[in-house]
Amino acid sequence: MTDLVIRPLTEDDAHLFHTLRVPALVGRGCLGHTYATVGQGGEYRPDWTWVALREERVVARAAWWGGPEDTAPIALDWFDFADGEADAAAELLRTAPLRTEYSLLAPPGWRDQPELRAAAQARIDAAVAGGLAPLVERYRYEWTPECGLPERPGRLEFRPEPDDAAIEDALRRIMPDTLDAHDRRAIDRGGVDAAVRELMDILAWFPSPREWWRLAYTPEGELVGIQVPTRNPGGPCVGYIGVVAEQRGHGYAYDLLVECTHDLVEQGATKIAAATDQPNLPMAAHFARAGYPVTQERIDLI
Repeated sequence: MTDLVIRPLTEDDAHLFHTLRVPALVGRGCLGHTYATVGQGGEYRPDWTWVALREERVVARAAWWGGPEDTAPIALDWFDFADGEADAAAELLRTAPLRTEYSLLAPPGWRDQPELRAAAQARIDAAVAGGLAPLVERYRYEWTPECGLPERPGRLEFRPEPDDAAIEDALRRIMPDTLDAHDRRAIDRGGVDAAVRELMDILAWFPSPREWWRLAYTPEGELVGIQVPTRNPGGPCVGYIGVVAEQRGHGYAYDLLVECTHDLVEQGATKIAAATDQPNLPMAAHFARAGYPVTQERIDLI
């Protein structure tokens, strides 16, 4: 087999990205953008797009993505390779000086369909060989008006909170025994305060207004949690739902989700994306009750 050449693309040869033809059995990363470089009017930067070539033929490719103001990529959005080139794909990931989370999208029930399972597992195995590790599998939802707008339960009061310190305090009270794998990983690595800072950075990154964030209270004034309606690069989404530890067991996450949905609809949303970890059975049940259908499954590697 000929020697492998691994390098980033440039604006001059960005067309090489499209020369790799692979079956579209499973999705790429969770952003789902059409690939085009900034110079072509798209969102991808050539120096964040790496290819593996044999005799000038692309046999594997990886494209990382970041927002216009980001100085480093935040997601691996494309990761593909030709038949028999899984090793080349893994070597590409090991060679490229970029490291972010990779979220692979697959249709619901992909493990029950042999062809889909093989295609998804091949990408997962290559990503693991390239240095990533599975973190969690998630359900991805997409609400549309045809799903029906769930009625507000009316049990809670929602208030804007401009003080970041108050938001951070609420998040600290949410972190104990959280079922969210990303939050648990952040806690394990740096403690609760580090996990709160990481989450605040993520929420602040979204381009939607900070004024949309809401804390939730009982009629007696006790803090229940937080809901963050927001927009990501793909459109409106449920940014964050969290209930403080001492208020769990009352189904309040459903109230927060419904309020978040109403807030986004009032802002003009006709499609709302959301996700939750598959092991988080209570939150998955709340999404089902609120009329959010599972449209994809997501495998997060980091």
